[in-house]
Amino acid sequence: MLYPDPKNPHPLANFPQVCFIQNTVSNPNIIIGDYTYYDDPEDSENFERNVLYHFPFVGDKLIIGKFCAIAKGVKFIMNGANHLMTGFSTYPFSIFGSGWERVTPQLEASPFKGDTIIGNDVWIGYESLIMPGVKVGDGAIIAAKSVVVKDVPPYGIVGGNPATLIRQRYPEEIIVQLLEIAWWDWEIEKISRNLERIVGADLEALKLSQ
Repeated sequence: MLYPDPKNPHPLANFPQVCFIQNTVSNPNIIIGDYTYYDDPEDSENFERNVLYHFPFVGDKLIIGKFCAIAKGVKFIMNGANHLMTGFSTYPFSIFGSGWERVTPQLEASPFKGDTIIGNDVWIGYESLIMPGVKVGDGAIIAAKSVVVKDVPPYGIVGGNPATLIRQRYPEEIIVQLLEIAWWDWEIEKISRNLERIVGADLEALKLSQ
């Protein structure tokens, strides 16, 4: 059974703008699943430049599942961008030292919204912005130039600023079955054998293939 090599950074011959970024990300706090690609004609290998304010001392992770399609210019804002809002000023005086370090907040007091988690088979459109701690469900679609400030349900389509739910891709009973099937976790040989069922939306045949 033939299938693309997930360890090949550029699976399309003579088309380097598409990159399986699992092979090029070096930050241990960015975890990328097999076959997830970033499409950027400028530098598709340097996906990490799109993960902003991702400071090691904060410790948050960006976790992206398998078979995700990420368009050019998608940005992920991480927890290091957050400022304290409990005082009268949000200005980060302490980072400039020279005596101002006396108001350095305790790390546990800093705003922290948790890891940013993108599910499997998610399509993120051109120049979308994902805010800290957002969870995007399997099979979701994020429209171009969306600003995602809250969680996206599995197989939901969201868009806008702030992004809101436009519609669910399928009825709830089908979504439940798709999440149970979780084809993205199959061995790649099995996925390859069942491509027609996956792309053809043949649920009954897909269930028989489990």
